[in-house]
Amino acid sequence: MRHLHECSSGTTVDTVDDKHRRRTAYLSGNFAPIQRVQPLTPCSYTGTIPNDLAGGEYVRNGGNPVANESLGRDAHWFDGDGMLTGVSFLGDNEKGAIQPQFVNQYVLTDVFLSTVTSPTIKTPMLPSIATLVNPLSSLVTITLRILRTLLLVLLSHLPGSKQAIKKISVANTAVLYHDGRALATCESGPPMRVALPGLETVGWFNGEKCEGEPAAVSGPGFGGKGPLSFFREWTTAHPRVDPQTKELLLFHSTFAPPYVQYSIVTPLSKGLAPNLARFARFFNAPIPGIQSAKMMHDFGVSKSYSIIMDLPLSLDPLNLAKNKPVVAYDPTSRSRFGVFPRYQPEKIRWFETRACCIFHTANSWESSIIDQTSGEQRVESVNMLACRLTSASLVFSAGALAAPVPTMSVPDHEREEEQCRLYYYNFCLESGGRNLIRHQWALSAIPFEFPSLRESATMSAARYVYGCSVSDSSFGAALGRAVKMNALVKMDVETLVARGKASPPAPISGCVDTRNVSQIVDGGDVNDPIKIYKMPEGWYAQEPRFVPRHDGVNEDDGWLLSYVFDETQLQQDGECRPDAKSELWIIDAKSMAKVVAKVQLPQRVPYGLHGNWFSREDIQNQRPMERLRMLPTEAGKGQHASSFWLAWMAARRMIESILG
Repeated sequence: MRHLHECSSGTTVDTVDDKHRRRTAYLSGNFAPIQRVQPLTPCSYTGTIPNDLAGGEYVRNGGNPVANESLGRDAHWFDGDGMLTGVSFLGDNEKGAIQPQFVNQYVLTDVFLSTVTSPTIKTPMLPSIATLVNPLSSLVTITLRILRTLLLVLLSHLPGSKQAIKKISVANTAVLYHDGRALATCESGPPMRVALPGLETVGWFNGEKCEGEPAAVSGPGFGGKGPLSFFREWTTAHPRVDPQTKELLLFHSTFAPPYVQYSIVTPLSKGLAPNLARFARFFNAPIPGIQSAKMMHDFGVSKSYSIIMDLPLSLDPLNLAKNKPVVAYDPTSRSRFGVFPRYQPEKIRWFETRACCIFHTANSWESSIIDQTSGEQRVESVNMLACRLTSASLVFSAGALAAPVPTMSVPDHEREEEQCRLYYYNFCLESGGRNLIRHQWALSAIPFEFPSLRESATMSAARYVYGCSVSDSSFGAALGRAVKMNALVKMDVETLVARGKASPPAPISGCVDTRNVSQIVDGGDVNDPIKIYKMPEGWYAQEPRFVPRHDGVNEDDGWLLSYVFDETQLQQDGECRPDAKSELWIIDAKSMAKVVAKVQLPQRVPYGLHGNWFSREDIQNQRPMERLRMLPTEAGKGQHASSFWLAWMAARRMIESILG
């Protein structure tokens, strides 16, 4: 078992001497994983922490490989065991003030527990996404990586194992709250429940029940039963929670037909609303019309409609038989958006446009009209805001790889510069039987990713969207290295959409606002629909999350929270100093000009993925738990002192060492 050390500064996992390592871009600097986890630990701060944060907790998820002793390996930003990093804003009874407390914990998945109890495993058990997307990876290399994973999973079920791998998710992408549960997500398995505020792991949630909770009578949950249930319980890393009905909406993308399925989990902890009773169990409904396996990360959800994105980015093991990478992008193909009523995926309508990649949607909402005959209101179109990339370059650059040159030429009129921008789509449902995308253009020319907004405004016509940007002149320049965000952005999307409709830009390639980051920052207009907080030189931010004021009047009355890091703490070789630390900044979301408080954390927070805000009420209303997942301490199953057992364990260690 890997040695875990308890000390005053937390728990650490043994690693080898840094001087023997050769690091890749996403294992270097503040992308490098950390091995120290800490319980709730008081932090110092400067400024004034808003009372609106009292009793709540900010938590962010990200990949942090625990088996990290071979740093010359393929590595990708999206790899690694899930690590949750939080700051809890608890009350200080003695001083009557808020006392921020830092906490970080690994998500104790099957893969993590099996890894830490197998000391000869030197690299992550799962193949790196960089290996799967690399066009230079040979068929033999990919096959061997997949075979290694299968053998390690099989070995985990044999005598001598302390943890069998039943699910391969590393739960490293996002975290959300639904119906009394905080859930960590990743699309290679179901969500994993964690406890707030300590971030302990509870167990897998299958839509019906959760490990570690009091026993309840229920059905099989996501995936159902049968030989394909293992794959069909895989859920999107970005489920959506309806702020009104509290339903959890998600999809399941798999390798076999039907390639995408769709589920809705209704809230049951406080009784089922009468209008939801007939949808109390809506699991794995097939989405018709998708012809192959896809890398499908996110989707759109409005109050009455859902939007599935069938983009030309495949994730298919069968690609190996075609001499293609498991993950492949076809720029000569088309992108399709499937729009359907929330409870009727069989009524899907497909809207087709130019090839692109979209990893994150920001918001979706409906536009309605009054029927002149009946006087009733009906939905006329569905709107969506999404971060549109003109290619799959991000998939490759996040693995420190050069994007492959397309084998088939893209028509000249469809060629676009390398960019990632916030796009507006309007899918018209009343166009004489045609599936028409009435509007599709960028709101701004600046790079924009990691979108978020006020939770209560989601699935409706929200006015503001927040996100990250880079101050480079182009997104393509940012992709030439490990992507780091040095600007936080607030867009008045209501104003920008209205301007676009009044004077439509060129379809697809056009922008409502053509300024770059520097021009917007230097403009200084307090009424500018785009506001940017530019990080100080050498500082970089992560995805921001909005926390509303309790007494706020306007949608943007509140605060943005983001982990930040000062890269002057890097050494000459580009690696972080051992004592490097991050901070959590609290920024006035209305002005986007003032940092009201800076929380000094006891250690650094690697550049990661997605986070969320959990209110005092969320924490207080968590469902009861009977047990937590723990690191195994007892001997493996079937252990005996016989010569046969000793021979088997020796053989097992040798197999692990070879596979390690």
